Amino acid sequence: MKLVSYKTEDREHLGVFVNGHIYNLNSCDKLLPDEMNEFLRGGVDLMDRAKKVDAQIKSGEIEPKEEAFYELLAPVPHPTSCRDGYAFRQHVAAARRNRKVDMIAEFDQYPIFYFTNHNAIQGPGDIECMPDHFQKLDFELEVAIVIGTKGRNITAAEADNYIAGYMVMNDMSARTLQMEEMLLNLGPAKGKDFSTVIGPWLVTPDELEEYLCAPKPGHTGKAYNLKMTCTVNGIEVSAGNMADMDWTFAEIIERCAYGVDILPGDVIGSGTVGTGCFLELNGTGLLNNPDFKPQWLQEGDVVEMEITGLGHLSNSIIKADSDFSILALKKK
Repeated sequence: MKLVSYKTEDREHLGVFVNGHIYNLNSCDKLLPDEMNEFLRGGVDLMDRAKKVDAQIKSGEIEPKEEAFYELLAPVPHPTSCRDGYAFRQHVAAARRNRKVDMIAEFDQYPIFYFTNHNAIQGPGDIECMPDHFQKLDFELEVAIVIGTKGRNITAAEADNYIAGYMVMNDMSARTLQMEEMLLNLGPAKGKDFSTVIGPWLVTPDELEEYLCAPKPGHTGKAYNLKMTCTVNGIEVSAGNMADMDWTFAEIIERCAYGVDILPGDVIGSGTVGTGCFLELNGTGLLNNPDFKPQWLQEGDVVEMEITGLGHLSNSIIKADSDFSILALKKK
């Protein structure tokens, strides 16, 4: 099942995406909320009701009216929190090699994550950036999950049961801001908190069973063979696979939930796939060729991400009508 959040006449709704059309869930079953967070809080019972409606639409048992005029939102427009992991060894190793430092041994010992701004979540469409964001503006190609069941002190062996679904994620990054603040060993913060994109829909785990594969040796949890690509203005710049995650989402959840509740509506990103951002690609290019011309996102660029089974996420970069700069406020 593909769950979507969308807006009509300034009101948010919850629907299912079936054969290229969106259908409102509440209009098909009045016991289903018309909003994603309330739906997720309803747990397995509401999920099963929604899957029944989805199956009835697909079989032709019911023929609800499709939505004709809508704005597609992030599948979870108002997450209870948003964490981002660091699960792809290839990305971490390349980034460190490009800086001419050794691979950090701790990467293989435990999964890590940071909290980002859950109020800066958005879906397909325009990404508005301030002047400082355009100082080395970057994309990051990732997978994200949303938690569907409250839990605490969850083991990796049971953690996959807490996942409501999967999404494409673009963790937008302003690298100049990020690199400056991380010199102080705190962050990332302002370099990350202006836009995190998820979408186009939330895909339930049952839809991905055909792509199941074994996790990396020594790891616990489900892994999926899902091709991941990113194009900028129609030119492919990144390609990877979700199967390359070294740390599984189950292991990341285990760490997230240690001594604290995880809640329905929590979003957790995988971290960047190998080759999944300009920071890595530029570093590798310059390492191999001193004449390499680095590339960063510019006003007007169209960033499109696609992951097998999870859909196609498209965003356009636009410039805010402002010349305000926090980089200019830096003390000498």
